[in-house]
Amino acid sequence: MTNDVFVIGAGPAGLTASYLLTRKGIETTVIEADPTYVGGISRTANYKGFLFDIGGHRFFSRSREVVDLWNEILPQDFIERPRLSRIYYDGKYYSYPLKAFEALGNLGYIESAMCVMSFMYRQMFPLEKAETFHDWVANQFGERLFSIFFKTYTEKVWGMSCDEISADWAAQRIKGLDLWSAMANALRNSIAPNGPRTNSNGEVIKTLIESFRYPRKGPGMMWDAAAAKTRQQGGQIHMGHSLHKMRFDEAAQRWSIEAKRQDGSIAQFSSRHVISSAPIRELVHAIDPLPDCVAAADNLRYRDFVTVALVVNKPDLFPDNWIYIHEPSVKVGRIQNFRSWSPEMVPDPNLACLGLEYFCFEGDGLWNASDEELIALAKKELAIIGLAQEDEILDGCVVRQKKAYPVYDEGYRERVGSIRDELAARYPTLHLVGRNGMHKYNNQDHAMMTAMLTAENIAAGKLIYDIWNVNEDAEYHEAGESGAAEALSSVRLVPEKVRKAG
Repeated sequence: MTNDVFVIGAGPAGLTASYLLTRKGIETTVIEADPTYVGGISRTANYKGFLFDIGGHRFFSRSREVVDLWNEILPQDFIERPRLSRIYYDGKYYSYPLKAFEALGNLGYIESAMCVMSFMYRQMFPLEKAETFHDWVANQFGERLFSIFFKTYTEKVWGMSCDEISADWAAQRIKGLDLWSAMANALRNSIAPNGPRTNSNGEVIKTLIESFRYPRKGPGMMWDAAAAKTRQQGGQIHMGHSLHKMRFDEAAQRWSIEAKRQDGSIAQFSSRHVISSAPIRELVHAIDPLPDCVAAADNLRYRDFVTVALVVNKPDLFPDNWIYIHEPSVKVGRIQNFRSWSPEMVPDPNLACLGLEYFCFEGDGLWNASDEELIALAKKELAIIGLAQEDEILDGCVVRQKKAYPVYDEGYRERVGSIRDELAARYPTLHLVGRNGMHKYNNQDHAMMTAMLTAENIAAGKLIYDIWNVNEDAEYHEAGESGAAEALSSVRLVPEKVRKAG
């Protein structure tokens, strides 16, 4: 099959690209390894009518371009949801964003005073080279708060010491928040719960937003709609097809691509451009001949996770969208309450559906445990936390998600940089987008923006935007329309750098 653009992966980035390209009349084909679901990690799973999100995906962005695209693809099905989440630690719940008097009561005056003293000490004697997650957070919050509210949960998520995790991840995910901001917002939240959440510079802190939009039947609605509209506009989407091999013909300036179907047979495609949201390691190994950067790709790491969805014989166990479990005595890292995301996710008003998330590496003990063992573990830990008794669990199922998070360990930045440089130099019509495609821990609106700008580059026939300069944390999305315009300016190439894209 011959086409202009070939897209690897039908997640948010891949489907954003295919929708926009086919809307412009550009012939586009998409392959997706999953035989059933589009949306990647943003899909909505269905178990006996109970719908659940794989990880929880808020639809929040101050980028007008992203919000307009959401509304265009799914114009009638958004609902506005309050954001409510808490931290569970040492048998107590802490509101997030923090409430000053509640946190003070839970920690106690002595512990609270020691946290402030720890922070003041680190402010006077900061770590000059904050290269690890531990160092970065200690500089921002002090050692004591790091150990209470960051260490256990972060090490559950990543499966490694906070001293092995790059400071890049902390700077990206907690950017704009320090102890002064946290304390000011905590006090403000106790006095005026509905007020804006800002840092010491008066900027809105993304991690502290109060509400978000959400498709009434989960994020999969968005990507099902994007897939349907891609097809309506003439695009092709092949489910159950995984990337097998790809070769670039310099004389013809075209890619030859092989995709493996589930039955082992090979489908062949030819395309001028390739957009990849596949994990970099898989992409590099598919290129024939193997690029020199294959060793760097092999050293990129990914974190996987398992969701255990439990149906509980109670109407509503707690009002939160999710609870972060900082308690070291249990393995679960986060618990989603799907009715709080949308009432339509749970078909029976007398029942609750919770998603217990376990972070792991593919092939380890948690990943390889049977569904029955994982459901038994989730039931036991739900009882330990005190949310429900084991005999109140009526049913459950397990969903395993490979390569959910690209790992920011020591040296990852250099490895990604070397891969990016070689592929860009050798293959200017190969475009990397999205979370795994760029090995950047980003949200779906950022993944969409990388695809949107890539589509603009392809449609223009030249490289207008440097996708790698799009902020990792989509900070410009939080800055309003002026911030979005400024961000687009920052990724636009200066004239002398503009070159033909094929």
